[in-house]
Amino acid sequence: MDLATVVGIVLGFFLVVLAILFGGDLGSYLNAPAVLIVVGGATAATMASQPLARFLSLPKIVAKTLFNKTPQPAKVIRNLVELAEVARRDGILALEGMIEEMNDEFLVRGIHMAVDGTDPEIIQAVMETELENLLERHEAGKSLLDGLGRYAPAFGMIGTLVGLVAMLSNMDDPSKIGAGMAAALLTTLYGALLANVLFLPLADKLALRSAEEALAKTIVIHGVMSIQSGDNPRTVESKLITFLPPAQRTETVDSEAA
Repeated sequence: MDLATVVGIVLGFFLVVLAILFGGDLGSYLNAPAVLIVVGGATAATMASQPLARFLSLPKIVAKTLFNKTPQPAKVIRNLVELAEVARRDGILALEGMIEEMNDEFLVRGIHMAVDGTDPEIIQAVMETELENLLERHEAGKSLLDGLGRYAPAFGMIGTLVGLVAMLSNMDDPSKIGAGMAAALLTTLYGALLANVLFLPLADKLALRSAEEALAKTIVIHGVMSIQSGDNPRTVESKLITFLPPAQRTETVDSEAA
């Protein structure tokens, strides 16, 4: 689980609730119709803007954002260098016996094609196409969360307008105007809170996850191509560590030496 995301979301809601408790009564901030307008309206608008199958995949998208763990680029490089050492020492066919130990299906597919003697151009084209399709799926998932983050404040404003109309249509009792105004403004609060504490942070974290996975898979593509061409393990390492920040390059080289 991504503790930073969970802690950040929980902390955001907690601080808002804490501020409310310091300044007044929590019960006055609870309003069922406002929740219905904001949550129901944002959900309905997002459903209308997306294919149904994609919308129904929202729980999986959130779970991937919170629980999916992308391999560290330095670890991916070390694994590829080890494979290059085996291929250099025993021949590329020796990698076939190591496939069962690999957990990355993307890497397995690339090694399979390399062992089978597939043309390098075809290997690269197939793997890059798979990466592009992966990024498109991630972008589609992010659009769901972006939609919720965009529509929630909008329906908050709609709820406020609905509440103001209802309040202004019943001005017989001036003592109720303040309470009516407060209830009308709650929908704006709910919309802004859900968008900026929940939906948009999740969308940004999914974009980060996508970038991390794209980097890992790009390293795999270059590593497989280098192994397939018979490069020396040191050459493979030199090519791949260029994807790392300078500080991590030294750590990777030191780990290899150890």
